[in-house]
Amino acid sequence: MTQLNYHHLRYFWAVAKEGNLTRAARQLHVAQSAMSAQIKQLEADLGQALFQRSGRSLTLTEAGRLAFTYADSIFATGTELVEVLREGRREERQVLRIGAVATASRNFQDNLLRPLLQRDDVDLVLVSGSLPELLARLRVHSLDLVLSTQRVHSTPTDPWQCRRIARQPASIVGHPRHRPFDFPDQLAHVPLLLPGPDHGLRISFDVWCERMNLHPRIRAEVDDMALLRLLARDADAVALMPTVVVQDELRNRKLVELAVVPDLHESFYAVTVRRRYEPPLVKELLDRSEADLLPAPTASKR
Repeated sequence: MTQLNYHHLRYFWAVAKEGNLTRAARQLHVAQSAMSAQIKQLEADLGQALFQRSGRSLTLTEAGRLAFTYADSIFATGTELVEVLREGRREERQVLRIGAVATASRNFQDNLLRPLLQRDDVDLVLVSGSLPELLARLRVHSLDLVLSTQRVHSTPTDPWQCRRIARQPASIVGHPRHRPFDFPDQLAHVPLLLPGPDHGLRISFDVWCERMNLHPRIRAEVDDMALLRLLARDADAVALMPTVVVQDELRNRKLVELAVVPDLHESFYAVTVRRRYEPPLVKELLDRSEADLLPAPTASKR
């Protein structure tokens, strides 16, 4: 029985991920000719061509796609083993690396992470970016967790585990002087601040407006929830958002909830790589109740 050479498999895996032999060789500090020869040896051992070669371009064959799926699982498990054993030796401090999409509420992130921020034995690394960027880092284990406002689906090559950790209705918020607020008709007359056109909440709101034959008076479209919060506080306009975004302003009455939009919600998801051993800090975060993460509902007054 032929023994699998894991060094050869790793070279194949690196080239398949990079899609380029030169970049993979540079990344692993290996001569390109040596890497090519060892991948050819792997193909000979397996009795299958893993790449379709056309000039300098390499594309995976059907056997190559299958081998890549297995290799991805093998090396992800190896990375997980190292992380688990290192954490076991280093109990005095733990590191948790979290990525959050730029559209996620900063208040929600703060509510979620607050217990860990108060601990002296935990180092938090927090990064922001687009969902594809963050998933790419999660894929290679440079992040432990990604926070998203949209669901991520698992695939054979990316075995994501996506859990909804909170869900909140979308509201129209504004200054108390906008009361009484005749919802929804008044949306056609009062300047309205909205999330950007690619935001899931905005897409759902546009569908709702079309169904209601409503034509809101849009003042601004804002991708960043932190900026939307500032504009809602400082501009003479009303805004669409989950109330967690402006929880402090609602508490001190600088803003009020004018209406809840029917059937419109913002969901918050935690995305991890499916693994045999879940880091204790990740489990601790994901076990928190929704009530701890979101402000209590406020009574809407017309």
